[in-house]
Amino acid sequence: MNPPALQAPEAATPDCSGVEFGRSADDLPVARVGDLVFAMVPGRDGQHFLASAWRVSRPLSELKRDDFYSHHGSVADEAEFGARIFEQAEHSGELRALARPTVRINCSTPWGPSQGATVYAAGIVAHTTAGHGGFKLSKERNVKIHPMLRCAGGWYEEDAAWAAVALAYPNLFTAYERKCADRTIRDSWPNAWESIFGRLLAPGESHEKDRRTFELEHAGDWIVISALRSEQHAGMTEVIATIGGVRASRAEERRFLVPSDEYAVGRFGFVIDPARHAAYNGPSSFINWQARVINP
Repeated sequence: MNPPALQAPEAATPDCSGVEFGRSADDLPVARVGDLVFAMVPGRDGQHFLASAWRVSRPLSELKRDDFYSHHGSVADEAEFGARIFEQAEHSGELRALARPTVRINCSTPWGPSQGATVYAAGIVAHTTAGHGGFKLSKERNVKIHPMLRCAGGWYEEDAAWAAVALAYPNLFTAYERKCADRTIRDSWPNAWESIFGRLLAPGESHEKDRRTFELEHAGDWIVISALRSEQHAGMTEVIATIGGVRASRAEERRFLVPSDEYAVGRFGFVIDPARHAAYNGPSSFINWQARVINP
């Protein structure tokens, strides 16, 4: 679905899909989906992110930035904001149709005593605890999980392993949940994803595969492990780097000066270019280096 970019109406505009769009009191794009309200909130460097709050009943035009407390990742522009809101509306509708019952089950989980449980189907139960949670699958249900993703005890934690359950039982999950599960498996277990779907993941399709590629390509390079603005050299950032970015007590460390307007960590680290970034053994802004002498 590709909804049009949100406009800035004079007042909140109800949409026939059940989504209500509007502008907040401080002129943020906002929307309401059931008991949830969302906002596109400005971040750093011209970026934006999606924020939400639950059971805020005031009109959209009265809401302000401080009303939103949950963070749901970056959002590029108002067109993407609209797409995310429509996706949330579809997700909410599918959840209502699935009608998953919530029950109390007195049992222990790998994360502590169960404080609540949601039954997805017979033998597939999601437990919550004081600090974490995840699925418990019966022995019969667990055999359907792909062997490369299967947990022997039938417990699947909620951060990543849950995606294996959604992959094996897609009819028990919403389209949005299935999309998140696919992304989670690609990011966490790229080898399993490639084996299951029979194709190689391209660069940018898997965080874990991209990380492995980065580490292989830069195994012999100096990669920054610590950085701060230099107090001795204006406009420069003083960094500490090791070969391959290894953080070990025996790893050789060297310092370099990098122009501050150039220093950006990136997804997996900043790689030193010895031809451009000068090795440095002068006075340090790092407290634990101030009394050390380095011979690069």
